[in-house]
Amino acid sequence: MKVATSGIFKGMNKKMSIISSILILISISLTGYFPTKSSNVLKNVREILNPFLEWYYVLLVAFLLALMIWLGMGRYKNIRLGGDLEQPEFTFFTWVSMLFAAGTGVGILFWSVAQPIMQFQNNPFTGVQMTPEAATMAMSLSFFHWGLNGWAIFSFIAITMAYFSYRHNYPLTIRSALYPIFGSKMDGILGDIIDILAVFATVFGIATTLGLGVEQMNSGLKEVIGLNISLSLQLFVTIVIMIIATISVVSGVSKGVKLLSQGNFWLSIIALLFLLFFGPTQYLIGMTLESTGNYIQNIIKLTFLTNVTHNSDWQSTWTVFFWGWWIAWSPFVGMFIARISRGRTFGEFVAGVLLTPTLITIIWIGLFGGTAFYEELFMNQNIIEAVNNDISSAVFIMFQNLDVGIFAEIMSFLMIILIATYLITSANAGTLVITTILSSGSTTPPSLHRIIWGIILTLLTVVLIIAGGLEILQSAVIAAALPFSIVMISMISGLLKSLSLEETPARSGNEKQNVREPWILDEDTGEEATIIDELNPNVKKIEKLPEYR
Repeated sequence: MKVATSGIFKGMNKKMSIISSILILISISLTGYFPTKSSNVLKNVREILNPFLEWYYVLLVAFLLALMIWLGMGRYKNIRLGGDLEQPEFTFFTWVSMLFAAGTGVGILFWSVAQPIMQFQNNPFTGVQMTPEAATMAMSLSFFHWGLNGWAIFSFIAITMAYFSYRHNYPLTIRSALYPIFGSKMDGILGDIIDILAVFATVFGIATTLGLGVEQMNSGLKEVIGLNISLSLQLFVTIVIMIIATISVVSGVSKGVKLLSQGNFWLSIIALLFLLFFGPTQYLIGMTLESTGNYIQNIIKLTFLTNVTHNSDWQSTWTVFFWGWWIAWSPFVGMFIARISRGRTFGEFVAGVLLTPTLITIIWIGLFGGTAFYEELFMNQNIIEAVNNDISSAVFIMFQNLDVGIFAEIMSFLMIILIATYLITSANAGTLVITTILSSGSTTPPSLHRIIWGIILTLLTVVLIIAGGLEILQSAVIAAALPFSIVMISMISGLLKSLSLEETPARSGNEKQNVREPWILDEDTGEEATIIDELNPNVKKIEKLPEYR
């Protein structure tokens, strides 16, 4: 994994950077020159893949959720992402705000009202639609698509990358997780292919989210200051967002990304408190609690739902899209979370990355979606019609339907700012991740290439918006996620094989010798150093164990 020492590619893996750039630029050119044909091709690919993905994605995500629970609660829970005495780089609040902002900030803003209302009108689990009972089920389904299952995808990629990078001193790239399986082959073309697939999925995942966010900002500008929804305005907003994001990412994670993440986290808190105090408080609390209980009761059923009878398109429209979206985002979000999670134990990591964002998501959708339901069911405000006419306007219509006077306009303006900050956070984190992969794992990739990839992301987002809006964005991300899902399966094998060499306390009832926790050093016990690390050639090995490279 050599990087160039001079020229325009200094600090980067030249071969991977060139190939990745060419592939993405070809995609941009084809989509830009043949928007209608590109849209039709992506739609056809999606229709062909749906029957396969309806069980394949379901099985993969279900396994990842079980694996993460085991890693967080099982015998490896005390393994630390780094040295045994290493402490976390960021405080818990900063850590959570950064991973949530990069992980689901833009998407949850787009769907927090629209998805519950759309599920309210049509889902296969409610007999009579658009009733109070249907509202509870619709909310639970929204929790499902934004909850534990999705965060299991992010957390698996993140914990795997952090483990190999910080505990075994491997580069912070996807290929590092596959050394236990393929050994030194990962230093060559096979490793390059793996990382290029990660870059490809990441780019399309980010472009999809940026496209959704820009559409929503346009709707907000229409509702607040009367600007018409237009393609030219969306393109202008995209360019401005990416310029700010690129400037932010050049300043580094600890400055630009950290400050933006904390800022939009506090703006989110303000929005939630506004709805809690000025909205239908009693209904919101009751709806959120009841829907959460329904979600918990049905999570196993929903996790393994495969639409085996193919009697509706709900599974492919919702679950397949969301799992594909989460998988496409996982190299980006996973690496970003890994980048900010050094020093955490497996147990701390799983609790933070799997449970905390899920709880925040439930509260967010519960308050936003619950307010929309109350307006529809008890205030005779036809928010269903507004969502059906324009999904991206749902949040702003919801605020305007509240009888709070000028505060509705203020909150709508606040939501525009919040969308912009989440877009900037996602874009700059994504640019940092892409350049980290292409610089063979450097946590400080060259600023020039961060700028170049910011431009490439802008171009791809623009052409996808021009080509067909929401539907083509969904189809593109589902297709881009499939190749990387195969890489994820290999990463599972690599992680489990490496963990089998870790010295951990024996299971209860099976103790054969005195055991100690992994943070206790050998010299503290008076024993000779016997650290086993078959992935790192700089650490003492036991000869009988096989080497990976």
